[in-house]
Amino acid sequence: QVQLVESGGGLVQPGGSLRLSCAASGSILSMYHMGWYRQAPGQQRELVAVILNGGRTNYADSVRDRFTISRDNAKNTVYLQMNSLKPEDTAVYYCKARSFSSIDYWGQGTQVTVSS
Repeated sequence: QVQLVESGGGLVQPGGSLRLSCAASGSILSMYHMGWYRQAPGQQRELVAVILNGGRTNYADSVRDRFTISRDNAKNTVYLQMNSLKPEDTAVYYCKARSFSSIDYWGQGTQVTVSS
């Protein structure tokens, strides 16, 4: 099975940037749809960005033009570049992979806190 590990979270000031990484083991992700989700305290988990196996990307309206999802298939890693961060971006960010058979795999999450 696919195992996903997120990293790169931390504390940043408003307007700052972070790059999250999602490293995979147990399978190769090149053919998988990948996504980043986030969950703030007391809130439902929400979709942030997706990148399909053909490279097409989609973003939540709240992060469009600020966040960029990308993938490096050679490194079996998916990234989320987050710029112009706002306090409302504070959440635990999760990586998700969707397999050929539409089975979803989730990482454990990485905390992002945007605060001055």
